[in-house]
Amino acid sequence: MAEKPKIYRSEEIPWEEPDAVERAVNAFKQLPGIGDRTARRIIYWLLGTSEDKLDEFAGAFKALKEQIKTCSICFNISTSDPCYICASPERDHSLICAVAEPQDLAAIETTRIYNGVYHILGGVLDALRGIGPKQLHIDELIQRVSAGDIDEVILALDPSNEGEITAKHIAKLLAPTGVKITVLARGISAGSTLEFADPKTLTNALINRKPA
Repeated sequence: MAEKPKIYRSEEIPWEEPDAVERAVNAFKQLPGIGDRTARRIIYWLLGTSEDKLDEFAGAFKALKEQIKTCSICFNISTSDPCYICASPERDHSLICAVAEPQDLAAIETTRIYNGVYHILGGVLDALRGIGPKQLHIDELIQRVSAGDIDEVILALDPSNEGEITAKHIAKLLAPTGVKITVLARGISAGSTLEFADPKTLTNALINRKPA
């Protein structure tokens, strides 16, 4: 009977990925929702693609830093400062919708019913992650409202514990201004996000908003 080929190494020599691969994997793991396995799949896919495709990816990421600005008024991402919404004379500048992230603004814009302006907070209060009022654009919102000519502030935050805590904190700070403060109506499932809410649900939540 023929001897079976050996499948083990005679000397234990540990295998290590190239340092460049490990660095790239660690970089991708910093992205939301990307774990070690997904990061490695992305990196090995990139390694197997053409140099032109890699240049296309690199160029797209570079353009983000070169062309995208942050609006000095509402903190939305834009190619101009102020952003096109803050600069538009067609918008109702007496109505501010405060959201956590730019993608929440994008979700509300898909409803095509909101004609006010926005304020991007940059997140929500989260003590476990070390995010307090100073890490968010809350003071800037208070300043915008205190400057006058604002009739209403809509606190359009995710229906989570952190979102509700943030809304209550801001509402308390805005109370002395006398401005009307509202929150989205119930309808968006608890624990979900505005970013993934369907336009119809979000439309109803906006139309039927209630006092904070």
